[in-house]
Amino acid sequence: MVRFTPWFGALALVACPSPSTSPSAGSLPMSSPQSEVIRQVPVLDSFLSQREQGAGAPMVFLHGNPTSSCVWRNVLPSLADRRHCIAPDLVGMGRSGKPASAYRFQDHARYLDAWFAALDLRDVVLVGYDWGGVLAVDWAARHPERVRGIVLFETILQPLHWSEYPARGAALFRTLRTPGAGEKLVLEENGFLPASLGNGVKRGLAERDRAEYYAPYPDAASRRPLLQWTRELPIDGEPADVLEVVARNATWLEASPTVPKLLLTFDGAGLSNAPTVVEWAKRAVPRLQVVPLGPAGHHAPEDAPAEIAGAIGAWLDRSP
Repeated sequence: MVRFTPWFGALALVACPSPSTSPSAGSLPMSSPQSEVIRQVPVLDSFLSQREQGAGAPMVFLHGNPTSSCVWRNVLPSLADRRHCIAPDLVGMGRSGKPASAYRFQDHARYLDAWFAALDLRDVVLVGYDWGGVLAVDWAARHPERVRGIVLFETILQPLHWSEYPARGAALFRTLRTPGAGEKLVLEENGFLPASLGNGVKRGLAERDRAEYYAPYPDAASRRPLLQWTRELPIDGEPADVLEVVARNATWLEASPTVPKLLLTFDGAGLSNAPTVVEWAKRAVPRLQVVPLGPAGHHAPEDAPAEIAGAIGAWLDRSP
């Protein structure tokens, strides 16, 4: 069953220290395992901001709605001695540019494609949660020759249905998907962020961190990507183009025997933690390891960074 709390929690922002001064574009030297670099990469008519750490073959970390690369800040250091860890901010989110865009799934995929091309990333291990997981599988399915492995958690692996939502959750997301009502709640009243901050992370966030993470979304226009992501959820067949992506992703996962995969699960029954989803994955997805990691909020890297890094590290030792 898809539960309301994980998706409501998915709206939470996360804390992140101020970036260090770094080059804005052009040459992209690898950082040492001990240091983190934040830089901008020009893509299409805008730019994506990224944080990176480590050296060697790339491991790309993709966040969800409405977090940013900051959510990975306590995961990257533990893996930077193994691979070149790179975590971009999706377009319109975090420190990335905010071009004129509808911010639909395909828009995010298009800017992400351009980012991968700009860095010429190959032999990539992908790590994604929430919408970052959907984007990761989508990119892998279209570029299988460039993928070394994939790690997923707290993401959409199967279509969603209104019948799986509790009454309160269904009411909220129907409101968000209703023209006018969603704009009022998210863009005008900014009611989405305060509520989500209290639900997406079990350990809670300090007020200082909470205030800092309002920064990417100071006005109604800047919050457009957050609202649009809620309208991209493939619920009962709509939107049809996103449903097609999720279906195509599932087909690729089932038909990619050469690609090692890791599914991390957490307590609860939402999204990729749902028993029916986990059972399908175990039965149908080749080269898959499933590792339960216990309690965590939807933004699991905030609650369990050491557990996530440890599970990925052990999997890297065994597989890719």
